[in-house]
Order: sequence, then C-alpha cells, then structure tokens
Amino acid sequence: MAILGGVTDLEAPLRRFEEALSELVQSDVLFIRLIHQDLVTAGGKRIRPRLVFLASRALGGAPFELELALAVELLHSATLLHDDLIDDAETRRGKEAAFRKYGNAVSVLSGDFLLSRLLHVIAKTGRMELVERFAEVAKTLSEGEVLQFQVAALEDYSLENYERIITAKTAVLMALATEGPALLLGAESGVREALYRYGLLYGQAFQMRDDYLDLMGTPEVLGKPVGGDLREGKATLIPLLLMERYPEVREVLRRRAREAGDLERVRALARESGAAEEAVRRIRERAEAAAQALEALPPSPFREALRELALKEAERVR
Repeated sequence: MAILGGVTDLEAPLRRFEEALSELVQSDVLFIRLIHQDLVTAGGKRIRPRLVFLASRALGGAPFELELALAVELLHSATLLHDDLIDDAETRRGKEAAFRKYGNAVSVLSGDFLLSRLLHVIAKTGRMELVERFAEVAKTLSEGEVLQFQVAALEDYSLENYERIITAKTAVLMALATEGPALLLGAESGVREALYRYGLLYGQAFQMRDDYLDLMGTPEVLGKPVGGDLREGKATLIPLLLMERYPEVREVLRRRAREAGDLERVRALARESGAAEEAVRRIRERAEAAAQALEALPPSPFREALRELALKEAERVR
C-alpha cells in the first residue's frame, strides 16, 4: 500500500469500492440512474471510505470493511440529495444540483433509494450493533439539520449551537467511519474509543475548515461563489466570533447578505479583527487533538496516514 504521498496506497480497495458502489445503485428507473451518475458514481473526495479503509488497516484488517465503506458513503450521499434541496443549492460537485434538474420529489425519493441500498449492505454484515450505530447516526444527522433551521429561525446564534450542528451534521458520520472497523473486529474499548474520538474531532475540523473557506476562500478553490452560508442565514464560526464585537454581522445574517457590500464587509471584518486568524487556530487545535487521539493505536503506516489526513485540515485554510 502507499501513504498519502508515500506509504499507503488505497488505490486497490478504492477501485473495488467504486465498482461495488456502481453496481449497488443500479436501477431500471432512468431518473434514478441519471442522478446517481451525477452524484454517487461521479467520484468526489471519498474521504469517508478512505477513513474506513485506513482505520481497518491500522487494526490489521476488519471483516466487512468494504460493506462498511459502502454504507457510510450511501448515507452521506443520501443526505446530500436531501440537503441540497433543503438549502436550495445551485450545484453539487461542480454540477447542477439534482433537484434542479429532476425536481424535488425525484431528488428526495432518490435519496430514499440510497437509504434502502444502505440497509441491504448493512444486512450483509449480520452485525446488529452496526445496524444500531447507523440508526443512531441517521437520527443525529436529521436532528442536526433541523437544529440548523431552528437556530436560524429563532436567531439563537451561539458557539455552543454551532458545535452541536457541525458535530451532528458532519462529525458523527466521520466517527462511524473510523470506529466501525473496531466494532467489526471486536477491538478493546480503548482502541474503539480512540478511533471514535479521532473521527469526531477530524470531522469537526473538516467542517470548520469548509465553513472557513466558504467565507474566506475564492470561487476558484471552492468551485462555487463564496459566501453561500451567509446567504442561507447560517451562522458559522467566523460570523459567530465577529458578533461578539460587531452587531452588524447579526443584521447581515438576518437579511441573508442581500445588500450590496454585505459579504465584502464581513470578510474585511474577519481579516481586520483577527477572527479569521482565530478560526484557523481553532481548526488547527481540533486537527491536532484528532491526531493525538491516535496514540492509543499501535504504530503503523496506516495510523500515520490517518494522522496526516487530520493535520492537512489545518493546512487547507492557508
């Protein structure tokens, strides 16, 4: 195997993953096939399957690792289909969002189709505890989405609510990807807890970095216009840090950054006040904590690859 840039090449398991995923989402219904060509089988970063394969190999290889990787990605893809509709998104992975091409009902039902395939895959493992973990994560994902709407509707903006949202919407699924192999292997509780903690902290850093780039990045890096979260009324880390000193930022969120100069003003405040720098510090802190959690695992190239993956989140905001 080759590491990210040197020792652990996941090419073979990821190739098997892509082949199995393509077969799994086949349907006789044309619109379902087209949506899945756009979203599921069009690639993407495949961060979650990578986490599964790296965590599995860091433990010597878990049974049903392919099924676990497929199930995690199916749940992620289903939530993307639903989330894009909820968020009124323009694009997904550089293409027009599915609901804009095929309509709301088709997009939602295609997400439900993916959930049905997820159940099929999990059933193959015969592990009831894994079924229970997926059920709990799906529940938490749904709660996180509703909480995000609730916070915006009630203007209940706080760093505590932000942490709850990014944990529920992103981090818990990352944690399942890394904890899952330990569960399937029946690993000791210390190892399982370490991988869960790693996935949770890495997932938080991952989402914090995405939120940072949504505001402070460039269209070239994002592949879409910057400021999408502000236009959707989502209070992410930098606006929350700014609100403590600049009440006008709350007004920008309230009006969804519709006035000329709103986005530029918030970006300027973030740079001038040090809020952008503080956000980078917090992302780095979270990523380093994720890397530290791996100390409970035996040394291996795969543990090191997981560590590098987390630490890269701090680098990507520069």
